[in-house]
Amino acid sequence: MLKLIVGLGNPGNSYKHTRHNVGTWYIFALLNKFHKKLTKNKKFFGYTCQLKINTTNNIYIFISNMYMNICGEAIKKISSFYKIFPNEILIAHDDMNLFPGNIKLKFGGSDYGHNGIKNIIHSLENKKNFYRLRIGIGKPKKNKTTEFVLGKPLEKEKKLIHHAINQAIQCTNILIIQNNINKTMHQLNKKNIKMI
Repeated sequence: MLKLIVGLGNPGNSYKHTRHNVGTWYIFALLNKFHKKLTKNKKFFGYTCQLKINTTNNIYIFISNMYMNICGEAIKKISSFYKIFPNEILIAHDDMNLFPGNIKLKFGGSDYGHNGIKNIIHSLENKKNFYRLRIGIGKPKKNKTTEFVLGKPLEKEKKLIHHAINQAIQCTNILIIQNNINKTMHQLNKKNIKMI
């Protein structure tokens, strides 16, 4: 059962619309569905809110205000405080190994070179057994990874990314309310959009 959903991104308006922040785009879309807003929480170094799904299932929503490569400290702090185990956490993040328009849900595995995921694994004492919502952003044509992830997607890429996020939001009932992660994986992972 999920108890914590985190959207990865860098803090500040200058990063808000960049590829590296698409994890936070998912969070804001999710909050919009439930008509919720985040509030600043200094104790956890970020912004939080709580979704009360039913009498037994409350889910914390979290965006860190720490930079991507050190965000694990904030995630460890909030998960430790609420006694949330790694396998009850979902991390939404950008993924260069997927084209824009693709979104995949997976459990555990490597960080695949993603600095945010790498730091989270390190902060959780090398535990990899958390869920990841991988939001495709594609790869740069040249070896300019930093410039690419910190840049804004092209308009056609942005539309595809938002379409993929909307697909994930449509699965919210299955993922959160029905608590059926395997069915959500099947729904999201069967889609595959080729390079635009």
